Amino acid sequence: MAERALTANTSDVLDVLIIGAGFNGAYQLYRLREAGFNVRIYEAGDRLGGIWYWNCYPGARVDTHVPNYELSIEAVWKDWNWSERFPGWDELRRYFEHVDKTLDLSKDIEFNTWVSGAEFDDTTNQWTVHTADGRSTQTRFLIACMGFAAKAYIPEFEGLGDFEGPCHHTAHWPQDGLDMTGKRVGIIGTGASGVQVAQEAAAVASHVTVFQRTPMIALPMRQRKLDAETQTKNKAGYPALFRQRAVSTSSIHDIIADERGAKEVPDEVRQAVFEVAWQKGGFHFWVGTFADILQDEQSNLMAYEFWRDKTRARLNDPWLKEKLAPTKPMHPFGCKRPSLEQNFYDIFNQDNVSLVDVRETPITRITHTGIDTSADTYDFDILVLATGFDTSTGCFTQLDLKGSSGIGLDQIWADGVKTQLGYAIPHMPNLMMLYGPQSPTAFCNGPTCAETQGDWIVRCLTDLRARNLSRIEATDEAAVLWADHLAEVGEGTLLPQADSWYMGANIPGKRRELLYYPMVPAYLQACEESAANDYEGFELS
Repeated sequence: MAERALTANTSDVLDVLIIGAGFNGAYQLYRLREAGFNVRIYEAGDRLGGIWYWNCYPGARVDTHVPNYELSIEAVWKDWNWSERFPGWDELRRYFEHVDKTLDLSKDIEFNTWVSGAEFDDTTNQWTVHTADGRSTQTRFLIACMGFAAKAYIPEFEGLGDFEGPCHHTAHWPQDGLDMTGKRVGIIGTGASGVQVAQEAAAVASHVTVFQRTPMIALPMRQRKLDAETQTKNKAGYPALFRQRAVSTSSIHDIIADERGAKEVPDEVRQAVFEVAWQKGGFHFWVGTFADILQDEQSNLMAYEFWRDKTRARLNDPWLKEKLAPTKPMHPFGCKRPSLEQNFYDIFNQDNVSLVDVRETPITRITHTGIDTSADTYDFDILVLATGFDTSTGCFTQLDLKGSSGIGLDQIWADGVKTQLGYAIPHMPNLMMLYGPQSPTAFCNGPTCAETQGDWIVRCLTDLRARNLSRIEATDEAAVLWADHLAEVGEGTLLPQADSWYMGANIPGKRRELLYYPMVPAYLQACEESAANDYEGFELS
């Protein structure tokens, strides 16, 4: 065991309290505990897993193929094998049970514990953290590992509470499931969860109606079964794989883009590169074709047209071709996060699946029996709200956080998100974030970010302890510079041209700004430079 933790004023003051027991929280607990810190997790669910506790709707599964989507801790992976290239939510739950058993994490986790708010005391340099059941806990450091999609977004549909059948947001799905067999199912939204639920419902429901606002650019998953013998053989290469994963431009070690631009090569070369990535499946066609796809409009259009033509070839109805894969792109390709699909487009060739374009015929109200649009009435037995999340910042703004001198987060972020390196917020001393705003979150899979960002925080807290320092705080100046830098980086891409959750544009009234750092290696370099320069951009005391 490493040296003892920071000396607390009283025995009941934690060194570190972590909010959330997903990949980030689990890894932080493991590493900080090894380093000798007195640390606990508060987790709202009743088991380890984070998003994989809440995501239990039909078809929910990862969009990053394994073994990229797992922890690099040898004690965990050496005895674990996956059944599929893209595991489903139930297998992820079993994986977290394995992680828990291997690392003995649950003994330091309080489940079914919702954090409602916290305030910082400048005299003691401690946080008092409040839970929904009325308890309070003191901790020197508070680490938010809440994920980027912890706050579901439900539009204010008139009459939503009137529907008499089951009606659930995909993030609030019943833990004991919901049988859609023989039912009339209405699905509002075509993001990742909408695509996944629609695929499952189409196989068993009497009829499925999908309400679409913006066509989803979904890429072929190319799912396949995995066997234990092959995985065991491949594990000799896992250490190298995980080292490469940590520095890859896509956080997926075997997806490497051609360094050339798509418009710079002959047509036959471009088509060949596109086709190879298409056949590989997963995110290969998103980040593994040409280096300029997200920067150059002409190259981006070429990628879109390839996707469009491939997708249209799977659809029988000309109207559906135009609605699901429009002739002209509705936004630059890849500037909204693509979903992965197995048979999403094919289901629309079935007699029991229909599409409603809510841009043409908006939803006017939810009724006792279904949905009214401006053109028609639809009756359902089940309503599915696949309406997304208030990502990145939503999980923070829903908490009552009071920082130094009682200043609230709403004041600090009144004119835009401000952080230093996506780790810390000005006037919120000793509050650290993982997988949060202004870090690579959306461009780096969960386990990878948990380790690359997580190791930085563990090193930071260990350095503070060694120097007998008890407070770290992002400076206003550094946070402004980081926000300006992020905006400048974004302007060098096509990302601002899409009304995506990357930009906060999916939430009415939310400030439009790039919320995630799109270049993982550059981000990690900036973090290393800060640490090497005595945590430049942070005030230590």
